[in-house]
Amino acid sequence: MKKQFLEAMNTRYACKEFDIEKKISDEDFNFILETGRLSPSSFGFEPWQFLVIKDQQKKLDITEFSWGGRDRATGASHFVVALTRKGDMRHDSEYLNNFMRDVQKLPENVIEMKTGFFKGFQENDFKLLENEKTLTDWASKQAYIALGNMLTAGAIVGADSCPIEGFDKEKTEKVLVEKFDIDMGKFDLAYMAAFGYAKNPAKHEKTRRKLEDVVKFY
Repeated sequence: MKKQFLEAMNTRYACKEFDIEKKISDEDFNFILETGRLSPSSFGFEPWQFLVIKDQQKKLDITEFSWGGRDRATGASHFVVALTRKGDMRHDSEYLNNFMRDVQKLPENVIEMKTGFFKGFQENDFKLLENEKTLTDWASKQAYIALGNMLTAGAIVGADSCPIEGFDKEKTEKVLVEKFDIDMGKFDLAYMAAFGYAKNPAKHEKTRRKLEDVVKFY
């Protein structure tokens, strides 16, 4: 298991061109999505929402204002757009109160205690409520945990992938409103990611700093 995981980490790379004729099976892609769903997040609040785009025209729509993204999306088997919640991530939101009750199955006294801890965390520890951007950037950090897991999961099942941040965020969010019916008053666009199979598979030697250059033990 450890060997398989490290092999996937070593062989995974940002694929630039996908084979439009090859599709990831439903079983394998559900596995990829499941690793995203099960990813850890601060306080366990899962601020993410994933849009999975398979329709070719929709891929073109979402990457209209992306430099490089359109090339990836055109051949990709599945194209993922990650959104994060905005105001819903405030400690006093109705959404989080219902989330703790309905999803986390917490009793009322624990919900009250956890809300108090989260309030202190947001107001004092990380100063997340100074402006909307601070809160949404924090939520995006959580979504990137899920991205890392999904990229590795793809490599484990032999699929290729490419994370994408190269896009005009404001214009792309307008596309999400007009062509995907997403309420961007509630969501923020975090990133995109393409999954599929490389058109021209090639070995890519992984270049990373040595472990001793990255880690310090105390």
